[in-house]
Amino acid sequence: MSGPASDMIGAIDHVRLRVADLDEAAERWARQFGLTERAREPGRVALSCDDEPKALELVPGEPGLEHVGYRLRRGWSLEDAAARLRAHGVEYTEVDGELAFRDPEGHGVRLVPYRKQEWVQHARPADRQPVGHPRKLGHVNFLTADIQGQVDFYTAVLGMRVTDWLGDDGVWLYVNSDHHVLAFINKGYAHLHHLAFEVIDIGQMRAALDHLGRHGRWVAWGPTRHGVGGNIASYVRITEEPLFVELYCDMEQLEPDHEARRWPDNRFSSNTWGSLPPRSYFRFDEQAIESERESAELLVGVPG
Repeated sequence: MSGPASDMIGAIDHVRLRVADLDEAAERWARQFGLTERAREPGRVALSCDDEPKALELVPGEPGLEHVGYRLRRGWSLEDAAARLRAHGVEYTEVDGELAFRDPEGHGVRLVPYRKQEWVQHARPADRQPVGHPRKLGHVNFLTADIQGQVDFYTAVLGMRVTDWLGDDGVWLYVNSDHHVLAFINKGYAHLHHLAFEVIDIGQMRAALDHLGRHGRWVAWGPTRHGVGGNIASYVRITEEPLFVELYCDMEQLEPDHEARRWPDNRFSSNTWGSLPPRSYFRFDEQAIESERESAELLVGVPG
């Protein structure tokens, strides 16, 4: 084992979602978000953004999150990670060469062996994807009913570090130079809110949003410029699987000696360009989705 516990996780590796129809979902995610199918076997399809072997895995089942996979840092073996989990009393199993367990709110977590990321630096032949590929899976964000408990688990057990707090009800955690790999917003219940794909710049984001609009998708919030994290972001509602996809670029890159900050819980911390998200943004029920689809919150008007 090399380095302290805070060095255990090197990056996010993949998100696995359960889907109602595997073939339909695989085709939809590839066509709408420019993902590439990397592997297919009975009961599983693996998709990637650009050069990864996978960023998104789809398996059949009740639509929702199956797990988030995090890749170990170089120098950490699965045996090292297992010892760390045992030391904290975390029950785990080994599945397909990965360590599988659950966080305090029941979300599935996988620890994946280290592998070197091979980025292709040269130009490649054009393919038939209409919007280009996202660069990578960048982070996930959860709603939570126990924000401090989740922070304690992911920092003490998995060695993540706190980047920023938004008042007392939002927290971002990092494992490398990216501002965050994981975030929690205190909303009184546990739910995967969004997974995030990094795009090159706002020009690629525009092309992607135009493309998604042709497929009946809508932007629930954005484009925004977050104060916390600094990234430009747009949030697209996915109704088939109850979550959002964030397309983002321009994420803050942290210095090696970064110290956690506490931001005021105001509009500028969330969006330096404009408004806060609609109330439906933190809900996944049919009433909220229909309200958001029709922009009902905006059509009410301003009193007086």
